[in-house]
Amino acid sequence: MISVTRYHDFSAGHRVTNHEGKCKNLHGHNYRLHFTCVSEKGLDDVGRVIDFSEIKKRLCTWIERNWDHRFLIWMEDPLKSKLVELDNTVVWTDFNPTAENMAEYFVEVLGPQLLAGTGVSLFCCQVDETRKCSATYTKI
Repeated sequence: MISVTRYHDFSAGHRVTNHEGKCKNLHGHNYRLHFTCVSEKGLDDVGRVIDFSEIKKRLCTWIERNWDHRFLIWMEDPLKSKLVELDNTVVWTDFNPTAENMAEYFVEVLGPQLLAGTGVSLFCCQVDETRKCSATYTKI
């Protein structure tokens, strides 16, 4: 199998609901997401899985429009209404915004939507929360 990977950097705040440590507090990260794509049909006539600019257009642009310089908050977070009152950049998510859940959301939900019609799927997403810590979700 041949795969291609492109990464994208963005900044966002979050709070991890029910965290036992300091991540329960409001804070932010300079994230790096690595998108690994595979083709259902093999390489195209040019010899590519997908052009890297197409990954940028479909996946990276979504991040810029929806998560960059926003505050990610879980719909079930007890602080959600207060945070929305304070700042209109709050984005509600269907999941507790951990790196693990973000990676799974991209592979299972956003990847299929954003890559529809390309013959390519998002096979893996790695979310670097810091330079030392990351979570990876790989479709099996």
